[in-house]
Amino acid sequence: MANILVVGPHPDDQELGMGGSIIRLAEQGHSVLLLDITNGEPTPYGDPATRAAEARAALAHLSPEGGLPVRRLCLGMPNRFVEHSIEARHKVAGVIRAHQADIVFTPYFRDAHPDHIAVTRIVEDARFDAKLTKIDMPEPPAAVDADGNETPMPVGDPIYPRWLFYYYATHLRWVADPNFLLDVTGCVEQKIASIRAYHTQFVLPEKNRGIVDWVEASATYFGSRIGTRAAEPFYTNEPIGLASLEGVAGVR
Repeated sequence: MANILVVGPHPDDQELGMGGSIIRLAEQGHSVLLLDITNGEPTPYGDPATRAAEARAALAHLSPEGGLPVRRLCLGMPNRFVEHSIEARHKVAGVIRAHQADIVFTPYFRDAHPDHIAVTRIVEDARFDAKLTKIDMPEPPAAVDADGNETPMPVGDPIYPRWLFYYYATHLRWVADPNFLLDVTGCVEQKIASIRAYHTQFVLPEKNRGIVDWVEASATYFGSRIGTRAAEPFYTNEPIGLASLEGVAGVR
């Protein structure tokens, strides 16, 4: 089983972009940690305490019965002021080492939101920094699960995550151009519930309620591309190796 780190500039980005895949990966027994770079505040209807409670509530929908509980932690960088810096890179590298991440997911690199662009640059460089010897990385805060149980995150040995994948949570009005899709059939209802757990973001603001509808429609559309009921899109700069065609949609 793999240790998987899913990085979001703000709480709810991971759920919007790949909530179904988070559920599916946890269901399969992988250890999934969500890293929120900021607490997402200020927003018109939220505050730090409420947003933290919403992020924790979302975990209850992302953690399937019988699978490993999904955990998350927040680095608390300033929302709307995230900068690509060595300090920021090393904070994320500390999380990579603490989780001993084999696979890292981060937002797609083309975006209209400065925080998203900065976070993706930080994660790309932190992947490299995490492998460097003789450089100490800062210890991240404790991770928390849906029940509020905390897990300390001591920094481990240097590691270079084998894979860096990009998910789509972009603020640009364009159609994603993925080069692979994950089947999330059976996970969409829980994904939508995890998004709606952010009451101050997707329930109270009337203008944001439609986002939930097009996220659900997107899952149906991408599922139709691979012959399943639902799927989520991803991008990689590095080729994925297949030992055989078994498991490729449509191949038996």
